[in-house]
Amino acid sequence: MNSIWIPIAIFFCLLLASLVMMHLYPKLSARHRDDDTNTVVRLVANIFVVMTSLVFGLMINSAKNTFEAIDANVHTYATSLIILNRSLSTYGEATDESRNRLQLYVKEAIANPYRGDQALIHKKSTAAQYLDDVGTALNNVTPSDRFHESMMVDIRQQYHAIIEQRWKIVEQSEGSIPGPLIGMLVAWLTLIFASFGYRAPNNPMVIGMFTASAFLIAASVYLVLDMNVPFHGPIQVSDLPLRRALAEMQL
Repeated sequence: MNSIWIPIAIFFCLLLASLVMMHLYPKLSARHRDDDTNTVVRLVANIFVVMTSLVFGLMINSAKNTFEAIDANVHTYATSLIILNRSLSTYGEATDESRNRLQLYVKEAIANPYRGDQALIHKKSTAAQYLDDVGTALNNVTPSDRFHESMMVDIRQQYHAIIEQRWKIVEQSEGSIPGPLIGMLVAWLTLIFASFGYRAPNNPMVIGMFTASAFLIAASVYLVLDMNVPFHGPIQVSDLPLRRALAEMQL
């Protein structure tokens, strides 16, 4: 679901609902414009205001948890890369090729963050190929004694752990806010703005307030949806942990 079209749709739905109701109100019959009808409309709107607040709060919490989980995993991943690099350095010159390929991988991962949907369009990640090359280089290393053999076993375990961590981050990179929940939220907001337009005076100040309110609510939904997908849009997980890992490797 494209997160930019949802806020645009919300903006127009809210604005049109309020403006249409504002222009329809004078044309309604007297019994549809009396105080009793207005009271019921306001009470129903208040119910939806409460429900909308609860649902939107749950959406914010879900997006926040997703973002924080990915951010923590990226820090853990960067730490694992540093430890693997140090293990390769301790092993000796036989793993220099693996270290160089590992640095190439981190550079590519920083320059072109992997998108989880690339596999769906059968597009192979260049960074993933570099990481595979690290494993290939490790397989070409032949330990010279039992000590180095034990070290190589540990290094290969670290390498496989990094592969697992990487795919864990990739699989968590897409949010989990259900589409029907978003649709229900839009419907409730539309009804609320329609109730605002009921009996609202038709003047530029009121129209301007409706426009600004619809825009700010749509922008808020956009930011929540964007935070729910941490590797897209203006709110992204920082790549500073990977940059620090690369700087550590280059020392």
